[in-house]
Amino acid sequence: MKGDVLMNANKLILLLFMSCLFYASPTWAQDDLPRPLNSLKKMKPLRSLPERKVGSDTIAVRSVLPATFKETGPNKLADPHRVLDPVLERLQQLKTGVSDDTLRVVHIGDSHVRGHIYPQTTGTLLGKTFGPIAYTDMGVNGATCLTFTHPQRIVDVAALRPELLILSFGTNESHNRNYNANVHYQQMDELIKALRDSLPDVPILLTTPPGSYDRSRQRRRRTYAINPRTNTAAKMIAKYAAEHGAAVWDLYNVVGGPQRACKNWFEARFMRPDHVHYLSEGYVLQGELLYEAILKAYNDYVSDEL
Repeated sequence: MKGDVLMNANKLILLLFMSCLFYASPTWAQDDLPRPLNSLKKMKPLRSLPERKVGSDTIAVRSVLPATFKETGPNKLADPHRVLDPVLERLQQLKTGVSDDTLRVVHIGDSHVRGHIYPQTTGTLLGKTFGPIAYTDMGVNGATCLTFTHPQRIVDVAALRPELLILSFGTNESHNRNYNANVHYQQMDELIKALRDSLPDVPILLTTPPGSYDRSRQRRRRTYAINPRTNTAAKMIAKYAAEHGAAVWDLYNVVGGPQRACKNWFEARFMRPDHVHYLSEGYVLQGELLYEAILKAYNDYVSDEL
């Protein structure tokens, strides 16, 4: 009897010993094996870009100048220093889907910008073509370059953290019958230096005025004549851009220059009765022309890259 009890006790001890070895083995300690792959939910494929072909990134450009406009010039941006390349690269990233980060554009200027139609036409068209673009306009009636040298205006512009600055002045400078081209040049320099102190690396695009008339009275009758100083102001803006690393869009010469700009606007019935400001159709056309010029610069850029 005692022998049977001892034998059973030994068997129990051996059984407990084997159990300890089993639970301490690596097989028991590891995590559960993964389920078979066919039992997992299918993952969404990563966004991939189509293979690029020569010319595949370019965009078809349609001329928007009315057929009635005579002696017009080529609608292109002048950018010999290629300061707009970072902006055009960002547009390409948006267009191809490499990035969806919003591109921030700030457009400042006089009453042509203050009316919103001109800049927002450009911004809306860019957004439809490229995707997320925040296009903010800041215009002041009667503004010249000096208007925006006020410290608070510089702060307001810098707070928007623009990746592109567009400056549209010149109408009010040239409307002064005592207009001085050298003074105008110095005023542009004062503004751009103030902007670059706060935004040192932001590309700047200058635009020239669309054209306007001088008003006078003869024998109690109001008459209008083409403002001859607009041409000088446009040349000074282009000169400053070339000498200070800015791009320029010469709207004045795109729509006909000193001989035809004002006549083209007036004969198309795009000008208001004051012969300085424009009807909404005129401002829409200006916005479309700026958009067209940016598209051409974009096409040139991606063609060089391919």
